Amino acid sequence: MRKFLLAGLLGALVLACTHEPLFNPLDYQLETRLKELSPDGSLEFFILPDSEDYASIPQGVGNRLTAEKVALGKMLFYETGLAQDAKYEAGKGTYSCSTCHIPNAGFMPGRIQGIADGGVGFGLNGESRSSMNGYDETELDVQGARALSMLNVAYVTNTTWSGKFGARFANEGTEYAWTAEDTERNHMGMDGLETQNIEGTIIHRMRISRGWLDTLGYLSMFDAAFPDFPESERYNRLTASLALSAYLRTLLSNEAPFQLWLKGSQDAMSEQEKSGALLFFGKAGCYRCHKGAALNAVEFHALGVRDLYQTGGFNTGPDDIRNFGRGGFTGREEDMRKFKVPGIYNMADSPFYFHGASKHTLLAVVEYFNKGIPENPDVPASQISPFFRPLNLSDEEVLSLTEFLKTGLRDPNLQRYVPSSVLSGNCFPNNDPLSRSHLGCE
Repeated sequence: MRKFLLAGLLGALVLACTHEPLFNPLDYQLETRLKELSPDGSLEFFILPDSEDYASIPQGVGNRLTAEKVALGKMLFYETGLAQDAKYEAGKGTYSCSTCHIPNAGFMPGRIQGIADGGVGFGLNGESRSSMNGYDETELDVQGARALSMLNVAYVTNTTWSGKFGARFANEGTEYAWTAEDTERNHMGMDGLETQNIEGTIIHRMRISRGWLDTLGYLSMFDAAFPDFPESERYNRLTASLALSAYLRTLLSNEAPFQLWLKGSQDAMSEQEKSGALLFFGKAGCYRCHKGAALNAVEFHALGVRDLYQTGGFNTGPDDIRNFGRGGFTGREEDMRKFKVPGIYNMADSPFYFHGASKHTLLAVVEYFNKGIPENPDVPASQISPFFRPLNLSDEEVLSLTEFLKTGLRDPNLQRYVPSSVLSGNCFPNNDPLSRSHLGCE
């Protein structure tokens, strides 16, 4: 009898150990710290919604998320057939939005700088793209600052490094700086993402017209997405932008280990990642700029990093307006050389960091912040953010923080946001002959 009792007690202990996780002080400390930072004292503040939970995703003014709109935007984002206004015949139909925002590169370029029209090649992850024969450097469709990630942009009210797009929030009171086109778009009251994507289809030389959309086979998708628009106003850059923006708002890094940990899976992060998270939200002070569920902010800071022309970018130079960040838009002296705080999920997917792509590893980024010494002599000391100062992290702490950024914040399944094909039947994200070879589309 005693043997049976002992066996029963041992079994109960084993069962208890199986279902009751051991107390982990790192989990307790991290949870306590996050609740201190949360406005409502809960972990939910830091949790990204499911991509299909449209009601919980921040939406643009006048751009209610619908399944039809998201489906259309998903196709347009990868559709190389839209690239019909390229500079030369060789460039037509060879690039898409996803040329410079590659899913496996964290929706960023796979190289130092994205090249849309005038680019050729892909490699494994976009790193092999280069200038197409016949294009002068000044004719390439490139930008003078590294393209930002499209992940979690639903939480960005004013887009680009300078925050120039969008009438509200950070841009209230900046009407004096708006161009005629800005004024027209901002009078619609749209947010930054929707406003930027109108201009994006223009500057990236994409043809958005009823005739061409009909040729590619998209009219029925526009009809389904915009039934309330008069037919005469249904097939244009505005509706294309609304669809693209709707899709982009669903690109959420909600399967990253940190997100899974927030939802209750305490074993989703390693001990080192948890230690790094504690540093991120504590001693290292990263949380002061990287806030909320998306770990970003529409705030502007100067970190004294080098500009893209100093690190090898095409068609840029010391006078490029993008070197001046927020000040390049507002013209205000106090805004010069200050850049918007980017989101940092999936930064491990593309090895180029800051607006000038001056750092090539996350370890180098953490070490730069830890030293707190500006590298660009063109940035006056008076402009440097008060948050940019030596952090005094130990070597071990530097490695732990790097690990949290590298793996704790990396969603490993971004391919779920990619269609299997586009209506033109073209290869994507690029469709030039060399890219088709690299991508296995031949």
